[in-house]
Amino acid sequence: MEDFIYFFTFQDPSITWVVLGITLLGIGSAYVGTFSFLDKKALLGDAISHAVLPGICLGFALAGEKDPRYIVTGAFLSGALATFLSSWLKKNTKLSEDSIIASILSIFFGIGIVFLTVLQKSGNPEIAGLNSFIFGNAIGIAEADLLVYGGLSLTIILVLSLFLKEFRLMVFDPNFGQAIGFPIQGIRFVFNVLMILAVVIGIQAIGVVLMAALLITPAAAARFWTNRLSTLLFLAGLFSVISGIMGTYISFVLPKMPTGPWVVVFLSLIALLSFLVAPKSGLLPRMLSRRRYVKQMHRDHLMKALYKAKEAQQEQMSLEEIHALYPFHRSNILASLQQLLRQGFVAQQDQSISLTAKGVSDAMRIVRLHRLWELYLNEFLHIAPDHVHESAEQMEHLLTPELEAMLEQRLNYPTLDPHQVTIPREAHDR
Repeated sequence: MEDFIYFFTFQDPSITWVVLGITLLGIGSAYVGTFSFLDKKALLGDAISHAVLPGICLGFALAGEKDPRYIVTGAFLSGALATFLSSWLKKNTKLSEDSIIASILSIFFGIGIVFLTVLQKSGNPEIAGLNSFIFGNAIGIAEADLLVYGGLSLTIILVLSLFLKEFRLMVFDPNFGQAIGFPIQGIRFVFNVLMILAVVIGIQAIGVVLMAALLITPAAAARFWTNRLSTLLFLAGLFSVISGIMGTYISFVLPKMPTGPWVVVFLSLIALLSFLVAPKSGLLPRMLSRRRYVKQMHRDHLMKALYKAKEAQQEQMSLEEIHALYPFHRSNILASLQQLLRQGFVAQQDQSISLTAKGVSDAMRIVRLHRLWELYLNEFLHIAPDHVHESAEQMEHLLTPELEAMLEQRLNYPTLDPHQVTIPREAHDR
């Protein structure tokens, strides 16, 4: 608890710099990753993050120390070369995009590991800590490093924010953008530069192996919560910052623990929670929504059966007759029956079920929706009368009063369905 208070109250000025740096890094990476995710270029970020390792080693070899200017420049050039090769091979060979990216990723990363091994055997005392570029170590970043990385992160955030319209066109409708005069190829080039920069500035904090997770996972998690780009960017940035700070805290408490894996762990937890509980797209809400729909469907089918019996001058139906209509849904029908009894839509006498006055009105509405939709399918979509029932069985539970009014108006307030059966109407409608 003391470490927690010490870290999150920023009693050490170096912690303030680290948290500020990881916040800027997280937002910048999330912004770039969101557009990459929407543009279906997630694998390219993974390839770039692995491809920067040779450049890091080359920059260190030229500087003789961990100078952020040399490191960033070398990593950027290496990532740019990987991006160029990916694009060139895609245009000039028959190889698939995933094969090209996998090849570039493994080749560049293999070369980087060879360079790193050679440097480790060179005897240079400054080599200590270079391994942190593999899995990341945010706590080990010096203040001078954070000034460079934080400045580049801020540049990425500003460029993406100022030219949001252009990058939106690049992702969602590049053909339209090109047609109205936007230089889409130039915009894509700028975006690739920003992606390379985002990878480069994150390698020391997150590591080359796991940097792709910081690019893509926040956007993937945020996508469960919203369909709006602005909200998606905000949530992705928030998830990235939370994960980055928590991963850095673990590295602070356990100094030998690399930051990158813990950042990915927290990101994975956020993504898992989003997958499970997001209001519209989450697994649990969708399961509950489907369960409510199934309950509503069985309830409506029972009410419709009782109303059709009433149309045939049969005021009551026995439980045996009801179960004979739905032999494979006995438990669901019984549950619906208990619900309708509690709500006062049906009445039970011994083993017979009948509609109450309240139930007749509700059942009439369900039957009317069913028959209106059948008539609409027959007249406007020219579907044969013997083929409209199944669709109407599904739609009758979803039609709102507004859609019902539109259907009646479009069909000129009909009285008969395609089977020449009366479409019931409320007394006040007549």
